[in-house]
Amino acid sequence: MTTVLKLGGSVITEKDRPETVDRAALERAAAAVATIPDRVILVHGGGSFGHHHAATHGVSTTEGTRDDDAVRAIHGAMKRLNGIVVDALADAGVSAVPVHPFSAAHRRSNGSLQLETHPEAAMIGEGFVPVLHGDTVTHEGIGATIISGDELVVRLSAGLDADRVGVCSSVPGVYDADGNVLDRIESFEDVAGAVGESDATDVTGGMAGKVRELLSLDAPAYVFDIHGLESFAAGGDPGTKIG
Repeated sequence: MTTVLKLGGSVITEKDRPETVDRAALERAAAAVATIPDRVILVHGGGSFGHHHAATHGVSTTEGTRDDDAVRAIHGAMKRLNGIVVDALADAGVSAVPVHPFSAAHRRSNGSLQLETHPEAAMIGEGFVPVLHGDTVTHEGIGATIISGDELVVRLSAGLDADRVGVCSSVPGVYDADGNVLDRIESFEDVAGAVGESDATDVTGGMAGKVRELLSLDAPAYVFDIHGLESFAAGGDPGTKIG
């Protein structure tokens, strides 16, 4: 079985404080990841690391830059967070290795994302746990844009034939218009009036973007908070099932 799991930046960092890690949450998440059987691919968001610098420089998934200082600032922040995440996973007994999307992906001029997944397939085949992250990527015609963790989850899940997909977010699931957590979402129209943007700086689409991306998958996907992570790791169905 192959599991793709995203740890949201709002889960593992204090998103309103630039470059600040939530150590307790990260250690709890790493301990849960260590219990997932078989093959695992991990993605983490930018939180107060990447989003802070991307917003400062006006870069998003669609707004590009040719300022190399901006690219280095965003990518450098994400590499720092990735190193912290990989170290926490290693301390928990996970065979984690870093993978930086800036060197492995790009966007064509029409915005379509090109990501090679053969290296990750080889890594999981040899028992490693590749750890990817939101990042900058070269975008033909406009310099560099942001690749979101949610985009990575979708590409990796499709390319590696994932059996289960999890998105550990800052909320226990996707809310309906009355503020109740939905058990399941089968189409975007089901929640179009309820989902919105993140309440902190987020250049990658908030919950609406997550739902849209996850609905495109063949594998079952779940959105849950850190309290549901242990259940997901054990094969349970926490939060909201999407698809």
